[in-house]
Amino acid sequence: MEDFIFLFTDEEAKYKQIYQQIKWLIEQGRLKTNDSLPSIRRIAETLHVSRNTTLTAYEQLVAEGYIRGEGRKGYFVNEFEKVFLQEEQPSLTQKMKTNSRDVLIDFRAGAVDQQHFPLKIWRQMANQVLPLQRCYEYGDPFGEPFLKEQLVHYLLQARGVHVNEEDIIIGSSTQQMLIYLCFLLKQDFPSVILEDPGYNGAREAFKLHDFQIETLPVSENGARLEHLKHLHSRLIYVTPSHHFPYGVSMSIQQRQALIQWAKKVGGFILEDDYDGEFRYTQQPFPALASLDKSRVIYLGTFSKSFLPAIRLSYMVLPRTLVQPYKERFAHFEHNASSLHQLTMAKFMEQGEWTRHIKRMRITYKHKINALVAELDKQFGEKITILGEQSGLYLLVKVQTQCSEEQLIQNAQHYGVKVYPTSPYFLQQPSSVPIIQLGFSKLKMEEITLGVQLLRKAWITEK
Repeated sequence: MEDFIFLFTDEEAKYKQIYQQIKWLIEQGRLKTNDSLPSIRRIAETLHVSRNTTLTAYEQLVAEGYIRGEGRKGYFVNEFEKVFLQEEQPSLTQKMKTNSRDVLIDFRAGAVDQQHFPLKIWRQMANQVLPLQRCYEYGDPFGEPFLKEQLVHYLLQARGVHVNEEDIIIGSSTQQMLIYLCFLLKQDFPSVILEDPGYNGAREAFKLHDFQIETLPVSENGARLEHLKHLHSRLIYVTPSHHFPYGVSMSIQQRQALIQWAKKVGGFILEDDYDGEFRYTQQPFPALASLDKSRVIYLGTFSKSFLPAIRLSYMVLPRTLVQPYKERFAHFEHNASSLHQLTMAKFMEQGEWTRHIKRMRITYKHKINALVAELDKQFGEKITILGEQSGLYLLVKVQTQCSEEQLIQNAQHYGVKVYPTSPYFLQQPSSVPIIQLGFSKLKMEEITLGVQLLRKAWITEK
């Protein structure tokens, strides 16, 4: 009985603490097979708890198979084979976390500015739509009509794309929509052309469906479309407004050439317009889909321009694919929150979306200018900056004998987290290390400090 006498804590329910104590005694072999347990009444009196508390603990142990009840005889321990688990070795990432200083500055690209997020307004919009009956239903499997209605106006005004509501599909992420789309396309299009380097998240979606992959080389100056004549695929995935990761934009001549290629081969272009709203030297370029909707599958997202955690993306299908897509997925429940869809629709209807984009474009322009200026000040000709005209990150090509991995580790030693670009390359990565620096979530003083620490890590550190 002394094994059952212990002090309760306030952190968990008493029945759970009794259950955990007995379970531990069984697992440790201190209570052996067929040992009799104290009666519910006796243990309750000993521990000064109610009989219901003890009964609940015993019932949980019975349900999990640790003990059994034998009518009036009481409760007994079941056979239990003790399993010895080999202690896991820490991963390389865990070792790096253990051996490095705490991260002071994180140049992560997949984040947004929290300080300027319209939290109060977003809450107001959510409160306005929450009483709607639609919030208490599963919702349309292809997206809320209210949000589609707002996207029709937005895509025409901001991206130059004329669309109908029925052509729009709402989803939780670009990658999720690509996975669905591949089910529809892979029978007629067994292979796909991907930019190299390019977005590895899209690559994984195509690999999941066993697409054969061909590559279109992209340099710092843009896509080399002349290589298309050597390729056999009739499906191509591109990021024309802001190439990922180089940041270069396709010229109007390149866009027209790509449309002509799609018409000639009878194929489709998947246009990922992941952050087309943020261009700082001119107005955002019209989307590729504005030239010819019949050959372009347009993909957009709210993750970069608004909030990653909202998990809202959308695509515009060519008319020939709309009905086949809807027939294929008519019996699948929607995977994006109806509440978030309706809130975003209200946000757009009230003009808050347009105001938010204008505000964030100014904010991010100040940040990227500050980052470029500090990089020039600290590194000069020792680096080359790529993609500083648009987007929420830029690339730094570092003239050094160090590898990409060494640069990342040296930065981490000074409390700065930076990111590789090698995962984006399908063929041979750049011979000169290229580091990705996201700036969107950082404050001005954090940007300055981060670059100053990078100088210590990459130049003064030997």
